Amino acid sequence: MKAKDFDTSYKPSWCPGCGNFGMQIAMKNALVELGLKPENVLIVYGIGCSGNGANFTKTYAWHSLHGRSVPSAVGAKLANKDLTVIVMAGDGDSYGEGMGHFIHAVRGNADITYVTHDNKLYSLTTGQSAPTSEKGTKTKSTPDGLIEVAVNPMSLALSAGCAFISRGFAGDADHLKEMFKSAILHKGFSLVDVFQPCVTFNKINTFKWYYDRLYKLDAKPGYKKTDKNQAFKEALVWGNKIPYGIFYEVKRDTYGSNLPQLNGKALAKRPIKVKDITALAKEFA
Repeated sequence: MKAKDFDTSYKPSWCPGCGNFGMQIAMKNALVELGLKPENVLIVYGIGCSGNGANFTKTYAWHSLHGRSVPSAVGAKLANKDLTVIVMAGDGDSYGEGMGHFIHAVRGNADITYVTHDNKLYSLTTGQSAPTSEKGTKTKSTPDGLIEVAVNPMSLALSAGCAFISRGFAGDADHLKEMFKSAILHKGFSLVDVFQPCVTFNKINTFKWYYDRLYKLDAKPGYKKTDKNQAFKEALVWGNKIPYGIFYEVKRDTYGSNLPQLNGKALAKRPIKVKDITALAKEFA
C-alpha cells in the first residue's frame, strides 16, 4: 500500500494552507504504515470543513449529522468489529453539539479513534466562536467578546476516564502520523485533538503562534504517560508554552469486550436467520 491508494478522484477544496492538508497526509501515511487497506477502514465524518474529507480519502465513509459522528461510529464498530473505525470531526462538532456523545463514548470505552480538528472556530460557517474559543474572542457571533471559558479537551477527557488522550499539530505531520498510529492501535476509545490552524478566519492561533509555543511531551524528561497526575498537570498548561503528544495511555476493558454476544464472527458477517413474525405482527394489528 502507498498513500496514493487512499486518494480519490476528487481534489481537496480546503483553503490553501489549511491545516487539514497536514492532517490528511498524516492519516493516509499512518494507514499505510499500519498495513490497513481502504476496504478495512471506516471513517465517520462530522459536519464542517473536516467533513469534506469524506470526498478526498478513499475508505468507507459515513457523513453523520452535526454532533452525531460518535454514536454512528460506535454502532458501526459493534456491528463489524473487524473494521478499523475512525471519527474525523471539528471542535464544534466534537465539544459542542457532540459533547454528550463524546463523554459517554469515553465512559464506555468504545473501540474507536476520535480525531478532532481543533481550529477554535466554526470555520465552514465563516468563523463563529466554538467551544474551544478563548474567553474574550471576538467573532461574528460574539462581536463584543466571548463570555464563556474555553473547553479543555485534555482535562475533560482525563476526568471522564479516557484511556488514551493525545494532542497533535497539523504543522508537524510526521509526529502526527505516529500519534495516529498509536491511537488506532490502542484498544478502546482514543482521543487525538489536533491543533488545525484556520488560515482564513483565525488570525490569532496561526501556524507560527503554535510553533512558538509547542513542546513535545515525549521529549520531556521524566514524563510518564501512565501517570494521571502528571497528565492533569500538563493538561492545564496553556499560554506561552503548550504541550502536545500523548498525555495519557492505560489499558481498560472495551465496550465490545463486555458483550459476550459479540464473541466469534462479526455481526455483519453472520447469516441472517429469517423468522416468521406473522403472529407477532397480529398482536400490533
